[in-house]
Amino acid sequence: MPLANFTNLDFNQVKTTLREYLKENSNFTDYDFEGSNLSSILDVLAYNTYITSYNANMVASEVFIDSATLRENVVSLARNIGYLPKSRKAATGVITFFIDTSNITPTPSTLTVKKGPIATSAGGFGNSSFVFSILEDITVPVNDGIAEFNNISIYEGSLLTSNFTYSSRNPNTKFILDNIGIDTELLTVTVRPNQSSSRSVKYSRQDSLFEVNPNSTVYYLQESDDERYEVLFGDGLFGKKLEDNNYITVDYIASNGDSANGVGQFTFAGRLVYSRNAQEYIVSSGISLVTTGLSARGGEEIEGVESIKKFAPRIYASQYRALTANDYESLIPTQIYPETESISVFGGEELVPPQYGKVFISIKPRFGDFIPNLIKENIKKKLKKYSVAGIVPELLDLKYLYVEINSKIYYNTNLAPSATFVSSTVQNNVNKYAESSEVNKYGARLKYSKLLKLIDDSHDSITSNITTISIRRDLRVTLNTFVEYQIGFGNKFYIKSMSGYNIKSSGITVAGIQETVYVSDIPDTNRRTGTLFFFTLPNQGSQSPVIVRRDAGFINYENGVITINPINITGAKRKDGQPILEFSATPQSNDVIGLQDLYLQLDTSSSLFEPVVDDVTSGLDPSASTYIVSSSYANGNLVRSGGPATQIVTVAGGSRVTTQTSGTTGGTNATSVTTSVSTGGASSSSSGSSSY
Repeated sequence: MPLANFTNLDFNQVKTTLREYLKENSNFTDYDFEGSNLSSILDVLAYNTYITSYNANMVASEVFIDSATLRENVVSLARNIGYLPKSRKAATGVITFFIDTSNITPTPSTLTVKKGPIATSAGGFGNSSFVFSILEDITVPVNDGIAEFNNISIYEGSLLTSNFTYSSRNPNTKFILDNIGIDTELLTVTVRPNQSSSRSVKYSRQDSLFEVNPNSTVYYLQESDDERYEVLFGDGLFGKKLEDNNYITVDYIASNGDSANGVGQFTFAGRLVYSRNAQEYIVSSGISLVTTGLSARGGEEIEGVESIKKFAPRIYASQYRALTANDYESLIPTQIYPETESISVFGGEELVPPQYGKVFISIKPRFGDFIPNLIKENIKKKLKKYSVAGIVPELLDLKYLYVEINSKIYYNTNLAPSATFVSSTVQNNVNKYAESSEVNKYGARLKYSKLLKLIDDSHDSITSNITTISIRRDLRVTLNTFVEYQIGFGNKFYIKSMSGYNIKSSGITVAGIQETVYVSDIPDTNRRTGTLFFFTLPNQGSQSPVIVRRDAGFINYENGVITINPINITGAKRKDGQPILEFSATPQSNDVIGLQDLYLQLDTSSSLFEPVVDDVTSGLDPSASTYIVSSSYANGNLVRSGGPATQIVTVAGGSRVTTQTSGTTGGTNATSVTTSVSTGGASSSSSGSSSY
């Protein structure tokens, strides 16, 4: 009799297959009667087959990193290809306080705050209280009776210590840290010859076997079960081997991850001491209030399963070498700069004109918009051991490409309490979409159809919407000097009219022109390029422009690049304290992309959500005689709101600044803007970015 072929693992299907198998044997006659003995046996067999097949399927799934679901299994598979998942990261803050030692006689020469807890969150934070610690003792001098502890970095969590003794009799001993939530970046390992010895050697963490010799005092780290970590030491070939009775001390901070982000008020909770005649005394008075130099930030949870699945194979494929753009995108967030929220990498050969031998990197940090220059240099230095000789990495500042929405939202008055309710509901949903990773990242694409569906689905009362979009960039300008500017949008511009005024700008004041001027365009007959001109208006809502200067620059509609000839701007709109010139245009495609170093962001604060009563659906006008028609094409004012925040200033001496651009990408320039300033004899150069 042939074996049954199980093609379905469902319980009922398994039982049916067994029953069909028994039909072929005439010795059994009661297999198809429910409640019979043989039917009960079939139930047990089917259930056993179902459980066995389920277990076999789960075991097979957990063997492969792309199908595994349990974190322990994913971590174990990632470990096999040399990947250590990112640990939980403690929130970091900066505090300052001082100690008045006038009540101590005689006045000590120094004061020391001991490592461990130093502050707590004042008054609670989000119904929770957090402890902040320091990793090492901090000693400061006492001057005029005052000891100042300035700009001390503190880390959320408790400073814990684990001690181990190595025995050659049990060489397979595992040094596992029992606490979860450890920030591995703040882990310190020291080794003493034995427990009673006062001499210790600090070991450094090593992630690879390169540059390691038999005498290197290094340790390795790997994640164990239940999000705990195991410390490993060298074997005498790759790192120094432990000797018998070596006493190992591991100091680390166990934190709460991102829960403490935002804590800005602290209460001192540290231990202050001073020494006199080899005796240590505690200071408990004269402590000032704690002032905050920087609120707690940077806390993160342990790397998730999906992130491990994404990065572990990519790191293994790169073999810790940066050859392609994907290699850089994998190595920088995991090995060099974990604070990376989003990253864009592209080669110089993609630029126009190309710059061979360079790779351009733009990073959006988790907190803030820009990476400090010191951190940029550190990233470049760390990249040297991964990148191939001859390839020069260039780090670009973040450049935003804003998308603005103008939406007419038609709604049924019978289903909505008010027009304000409809508008606020739509805006809240669009805000959530704007904050999602689908839009708020490098290489993002605004999906127009999805946006329209999101608006329609925001409430049952909404019957339809007419939505137009525009793209905007903010050009940072230099006042009172002649500068040539160039800014790229990374998207084609739509030419609404061959008569011009396809782009809009905010107002500026220019040397030699008394009125506020605006910038716009006139297309050439080829519909690919055009020229810029300056014009004035009686007021911002006027449709009667007066052109005051032609040939002010040129525009490339195909590449979405605007270039302004050397101009002396004396006043402009202010944003975050910086003078800027806003440019906006209608994109050729409603699906807007963030090209290369452009960071796409949906700007809901500059968008308009206008509810319109749908008279037909509401039953107010069944014949549609008074139906309000909304245009599907962007129109309105010729200019953007906002203008100069400073008075016109006449520049004496006629000094001139020329900005040389090379390799224009989706951002302002692919390289840092180099500016040559001539003042009649001597010349100097400086670097900076002219947009953001």
